[in-house]
Amino acid sequence: MTAPAVLSRSDSTRPSEPGASGPEAARPAAAVPAGARAAAYEHVLHRLVRRELRVLAGLSAWAAPDDPARTAALTAHADLVGRLLLQHHTMERDLLWPALLRALPAGDAERARERVADWTLRCARLDHLLRDISTAARQWAVAGTDPARTAFARACLGLADAVDRHTADEEHDLLPLLPALPAGDWAAITAAAGCGLTGRERMFVLGLALEDACPGERARLLAALSPATRLAWRLTGRRRYRAAVVRLRGEPPAA
Repeated sequence: MTAPAVLSRSDSTRPSEPGASGPEAARPAAAVPAGARAAAYEHVLHRLVRRELRVLAGLSAWAAPDDPARTAALTAHADLVGRLLLQHHTMERDLLWPALLRALPAGDAERARERVADWTLRCARLDHLLRDISTAARQWAVAGTDPARTAFARACLGLADAVDRHTADEEHDLLPLLPALPAGDWAAITAAAGCGLTGRERMFVLGLALEDACPGERARLLAALSPATRLAWRLTGRRRYRAAVVRLRGEPPAA
C-alpha cells in the first residue's frame, strides 16, 4: 500500500472536488476522470502535510527542551511527515508531471513545462528545508536545550510557511491541467509510486488523511484499501491512531 494508493486509488467513490459532500461526492470512480482523481489525491496530501507541519511547530514551541521522550516523539513525527513529503515530490517529479506534459497539446505543454520548471526549483528548496529540520532534530536530541528546541520549532514553522505558498501555487497553476491526464497514465502512476513506510506508519498516514476528510473523501480513501486492510483499520487501526494522536498532541483527533 503506497501513499498514492492510500490517498488516490478507488474502486467506488470520491468527491467531485476538494471539500465536496453529498450525492455528487459519491459518484462511481469509473465515472470520474483520472485527472480529477489525481487532483483529489494532491489536495488531500497537501492538506495533510500543511496541517501536520503547523501542529509540529506549535507542539515543539511548548515542549520541555530536556525531555528525551517528548523530543523523540516530536522529531519522529517530523521525520515521518518529511519522508511522506519527499516521496510525494518524487512521485510528482518522476511520474506525474512527465505524464501530464505528454498528455497536453503542444501549445499547452510548452506553457505547462515552464510551470513545472518553476515547481521543480521551488520543490528543491523545500527539500533543503526538510534537511534543515532533520539537522535541527538531531541537535535537539543531543543538546536537550531551549535554543535547540526553539531552532527545531522555527524550522518546522518555516517549512510550513513555504509549503503553504508552494502548494497554493501548485494548486492554482498545475492541478487545473490534470483533467488532460489519461486514465491509464494515472493508474500506472499509482502502481509505480514507491513507499518506504512501515505497515504501522501507513496505517497512521491513513488516519492523518481521514482526520479532516469530507464524507466523500473518507469513502474514497477507505475504498482504496484491500478488504483485509479496511477490516484492520476498523478493528484496531482507528483505535491505535486515536491513541497515537493523543500521545502526540495531548488531545484526540478532530474526527
